[in-house]
Amino acid sequence: MKGSEFSELKAFMCVAEEHSFRRAAELLGMSPSALSHTIRALEERLGVRLLNRTTRSVATTEAGQTLLERLMPAVAEIYSAVRDAGASQAEPQGRIRINLPRIAARLLITPMLPLLREKYPRLSLDVVIDDTITDIVGKGFDVGIRSGELVQQDMIAVRLTSDLRMAVVGSPDYFSRFPEPRHPQDLRLHQCLTYRWDPTGVLQRWEFRGPEGAIFVNVESVITANETDFVLDAALKGTGLAYISEQLAKHYIEKGELIQVLSEWSAVFSGFHLYYVNNPHMSASLRAFIDLIKSFVATTDPGL
Repeated sequence: MKGSEFSELKAFMCVAEEHSFRRAAELLGMSPSALSHTIRALEERLGVRLLNRTTRSVATTEAGQTLLERLMPAVAEIYSAVRDAGASQAEPQGRIRINLPRIAARLLITPMLPLLREKYPRLSLDVVIDDTITDIVGKGFDVGIRSGELVQQDMIAVRLTSDLRMAVVGSPDYFSRFPEPRHPQDLRLHQCLTYRWDPTGVLQRWEFRGPEGAIFVNVESVITANETDFVLDAALKGTGLAYISEQLAKHYIEKGELIQVLSEWSAVFSGFHLYYVNNPHMSASLRAFIDLIKSFVATTDPGL
């Protein structure tokens, strides 16, 4: 394959993933017009339309989607092979790409950074905060961190934390104006702050566990956001009740800035797991990172 052909395929993948010529051009370091020309050249060479374009959106055609699904694991393997080329070096170096939700980044990765820089100064992290469920192989990530129940069965998974509990929290100011709920169904009478999954647009369900099993409550949302920190900040300002990870709210509960209610009804989910592909040729840098985070959580309390 010629270098220009690989560049065309790389450009196509970027546009297909971003659904935007403008954003893809920024990531690739080229102008939108040059990128458009590259895509047209690829389509002409293959003799098939790969992308449907409108003034507002870009989407893959059936042929384009098929090509994308076959290219992603192949390109990920190429990048992995390049990284593995330096695996024999004495000191781990290079870049580790990691995909994880915001709370895992805050409670697991951020506290570990000083130790990482001290022990492996030539090792860098490319951290992508992502509260959705992402195919780490298809997107070219080395590892991911997710709740154990969300990890694909064909991955190697290493438990990092104990189980996660959900919490309903509000500020003292909010509860000076509204009574504390005594039962999950009482939440229907409260002003609630809800989280919306991006890009699916699905609202997070408020789930509770009672004597008879799971209870799901359809709350009245006064504010909806696709960012957990925004929801948390809104709760701290007294805007409404938030349904978030107890670990994320722990610091504010201990300081008295948030009050947790319905704790006896808290839903519990599998704790965070580090997961990655079973690769017999794992790079030295990836192995070093995995061993470091396992050692870190075994010897410290990362707030979980």
